[in-house]
Amino acid sequence: MAGTWHSRRRRTAASGLGLAAVIFCLVFPSLGSPCLLAARDEPTIEELKAKVDNASAGERPPLCIQIAERQLNTADKFYLAGDSEKGHAALADVTAYAEIARGAAIQSHKHEKQAEIAIRKMTRKLSDMKHQLAREDQEPVQNAIEQLERIRDELLAAMFEKGNKK
Repeated sequence: MAGTWHSRRRRTAASGLGLAAVIFCLVFPSLGSPCLLAARDEPTIEELKAKVDNASAGERPPLCIQIAERQLNTADKFYLAGDSEKGHAALADVTAYAEIARGAAIQSHKHEKQAEIAIRKMTRKLSDMKHQLAREDQEPVQNAIEQLERIRDELLAAMFEKGNKK
């Protein structure tokens, strides 16, 4: 009999907590809204692209890397959904904005290391993606991998120039 009493007590307590949570959310809806607003605070890709156009060379690399990373996630979603045309377009943005980030980082001598690390991670993610795709979708991904590796090599060369010891 003792076991039955405990199990009933647990069920009652658990359902009471669920009911209390629902009542709390209904009574205090404004406390839940900051969580919903936090997701919207992140700028859209179009807003980031507009910021890049107006940013100085020192401010461009992190913006471009953010665009490239988000477009890489978008490309991955498109490929998983079977929409390879949109995936190819998103991949073109990945390489284009990685290229802009490289140029701005080298020009300003800022964010070179962060850009190199981010591009290395994107290259790794693309390699993982490539192995999950159909053969006809692998070629554009391989081209993007090669472009990102070239961009990364150029960043490394700029970071570790020979004969420029300080």
